[in-house]
Amino acid sequence: MRTGDHMNHLMNTYARMPVDFVSGKGAYLEDSEGNTYLDGLTGIAVCGLGHAHPEIATAIAKQAATLVHTSNLYQIPLQTRLADRLCSISGMDNAFFCNSGAEANEAAIKLARLKGNNQGLKTPRIIVVEGSFHGRTMATLTATGSRKAHAGFEPLLSGFVRAPFNDILAIEKIAENDPNVVGILVEPILGEGGIYIPDPDYLSGLRRICDDHNWLLMLDEVQSGNARTGKYFAFQHSEILPDVLTTAKGLGNGMPIGACLASGEAATLFAPGNHGSTFGGNLLACAAAHAVLDIIQRDEVEACAEALGERIVQGFKSALAGNNQVKEIRGKGLMLAVEMHHDIPDFTTQALQAGLLINVTQGNIVRMLPPLTMTEDEADELVEKVSGLLNA
Repeated sequence: MRTGDHMNHLMNTYARMPVDFVSGKGAYLEDSEGNTYLDGLTGIAVCGLGHAHPEIATAIAKQAATLVHTSNLYQIPLQTRLADRLCSISGMDNAFFCNSGAEANEAAIKLARLKGNNQGLKTPRIIVVEGSFHGRTMATLTATGSRKAHAGFEPLLSGFVRAPFNDILAIEKIAENDPNVVGILVEPILGEGGIYIPDPDYLSGLRRICDDHNWLLMLDEVQSGNARTGKYFAFQHSEILPDVLTTAKGLGNGMPIGACLASGEAATLFAPGNHGSTFGGNLLACAAAHAVLDIIQRDEVEACAEALGERIVQGFKSALAGNNQVKEIRGKGLMLAVEMHHDIPDFTTQALQAGLLINVTQGNIVRMLPPLTMTEDEADELVEKVSGLLNA
């Protein structure tokens, strides 16, 4: 495999697009040839506060010049304070820090299995849903509801039960028939699955079932957290509290950091030696996350995301009203999708050529995860460019 005249020594794990970016500012990126692009994907919901945010850059630079890493063998006050802040925002009791969403979900899965083993269950099981995405480690890959993702990696881990998304009756049926279930792991909004938003009472229904059966309700907010849906966490649109909550992506605005938060019984399960991470929650990552929280709280970013999301959805409904190839327009804050009746295999390339970064998931769904800090003009530009391509 060659790139230009040079052998490419990277493993063949990504179908990369033919562009490399050298700088960014806010909602825009610039490539090595000087072309500018509106970023409607933000590194897959990572750079929620835009590119090269000066306050975050300053926080990272200041910490990098002071102390980057000591390991979790020692006290890390920045990490302790970050746990305090995230628990205050979420209502959870404690936090474990790692480097990614997959690692945060691994911690959640281990908490559920530990609970089951403590109860004397030889084969504790976790309910997961079809269309979900939880990561690419062996446990999170198994939990992911996609046969395509599983292919070639069998044998998968045992201990998972699958159910349709947004189907409380299916969960109740499992509860009647499987005494080994110890928890449910679900995204409040399916991200990779296509920005599917469940019924308003879905999470409260899951909470009720978990309470009735002494299960852990575990919410994967890796993509939906950190102000993206109009609340800091998507579950906060409901009147519930999960037992386990995972997040990553937007927490560091590009610095790798993830967190697994727990409440109640789940917060008491881990003891020293049960779990750990060499890099998790180091000083550099925590400094970035503190800067992110400072900005989200000061600038009321959740409200901005909600208002912009409504503006974009209404913009699409107007611009695509006459397009009979459009199946549905969906959005919650700045998790946005336009679903087509047919596959659109060339759409991301067409968008790139038009100076726009978006993503197509499931073959026929234009997925957009733009910056939470974009202006109304930038939001209108996103609508105009996507609609123009879909209407062409």
